[in-house]
Amino acid sequence: MDYEIARDFAEELGVQLEMKPAYRISSLYPALENGEIDIIAAGLTQSTERLNRFRPGPAYYYVSQQLVYKKGQWRPRNLDQLLKRQEKLIEENDGEPIISIIGDSHFSKTLNSIKQENPEFNYTIDYNADVNDLLKQVSEGNLRYTVADSVEVSLSQRIYPDLALAFELTEDQPVSWFLKSSEDESLYALLIEFFGNMNQTGSLALLEEKYIGHIGSFDYVDTRAFIRALDSKLPKWSPLFKEYSEEFDWRLIAALAYQESHWNPNAKSPTGVRGMMMLTLPTAKSVGVSNRLDPEQSVRGGVAYLRKMVARIPDSINPHEKMWFALASYNVGFGHVMDARRLTKRQGGNPDLWSDVKDRLPLLRQKKYYSQTRYGYARGDEARNYVENIRRYYQSIIGHIEQQSPDNGDVDIDDLLVIQFPQQPVSGAEVTSSGAQASEQPTSGDKNTDATSAQEESSAE
Repeated sequence: MDYEIARDFAEELGVQLEMKPAYRISSLYPALENGEIDIIAAGLTQSTERLNRFRPGPAYYYVSQQLVYKKGQWRPRNLDQLLKRQEKLIEENDGEPIISIIGDSHFSKTLNSIKQENPEFNYTIDYNADVNDLLKQVSEGNLRYTVADSVEVSLSQRIYPDLALAFELTEDQPVSWFLKSSEDESLYALLIEFFGNMNQTGSLALLEEKYIGHIGSFDYVDTRAFIRALDSKLPKWSPLFKEYSEEFDWRLIAALAYQESHWNPNAKSPTGVRGMMMLTLPTAKSVGVSNRLDPEQSVRGGVAYLRKMVARIPDSINPHEKMWFALASYNVGFGHVMDARRLTKRQGGNPDLWSDVKDRLPLLRQKKYYSQTRYGYARGDEARNYVENIRRYYQSIIGHIEQQSPDNGDVDIDDLLVIQFPQQPVSGAEVTSSGAQASEQPTSGDKNTDATSAQEESSAE
């Protein structure tokens, strides 16, 4: 999300965007102060220390800090419960503190404040881990508790379904970019104007929906079963999805197939749909499928039908969001999705935004609404859940594959340079572990705007 915003900002300014990785968040602060980068665009919250040292851009989403535990273990529902049981838990943990957090993070201040008021409270800081490392340790039962931002927790649950929220440590906190405090306010003024325009045009809301709009609900049983299927079933069927996905991301087609049949090529339903992609007989005939239980024909036919749906979606809808409208049409029918768009417009929403339309789809079950539509009654709530499930499965597949092959991600950063700074904390700044990204200072004569992004605290990545 931060990268897309930075890319659009650079395009608006007519300059080249240069991204540069830094493996500790603490490296970002001296990089900004020394002019190595122009902007920290890393999903960082507006902590007091950062506000005192740098100039924040507009807040563009909010996160809370959450204490996380493994499902099935004892859950403290508030700080008092944790403090009362802490001594016993530490004893069970061979005398070691039960909470560990990443270094160089805004979590340190939160836990330090708790310790000042409750001297018996203990925690450790792991300077050699990132948020994902500690969340994985919690999910595997090797660490009792850690702290992470709310969006990070929700995204991680798609890969580690045993992660669960114990309680909130903070209220929602604003996330923003940071610029160097300077007498020259020209870049800051342009940034304020840019974010203002993004809010007015709805493009910021569109990006939020794209990256974090699907994380609102979590089904533990379903997610756990899906994670198991990623190991037991996906390797068998992934070559088929890759072969026939064509212009679509094969992982999205895989997510669609799992939603339809749980990757069962012989799946059948009482309503007459069959096969891996659960095609109706008329739909199968329309895309040249003679045997719906043949997995190769089913996947090929399902992709062909999805392609037809995408082609019917109006061009007024953002190209990225066309897929969500197409998937809803795949499930409930194109006409009902158009009914939901018209209903959205009548209610003052934006019929071109999936975030607005998905909230109206369930209304197609209610007579006072569907009686005013062209195509009548529809199980719109199922269509909405259908799309959001596919988005979550898609997220899980991406995370699972990246974990297995961390060097084979979608983004090639081999040609990016790394900001090198001493590992010790900078005075007044928080200290972090690896995974941050930052932009490189432009060479003489180049026209660049540089930005940086960090994984540890970039909850929307």
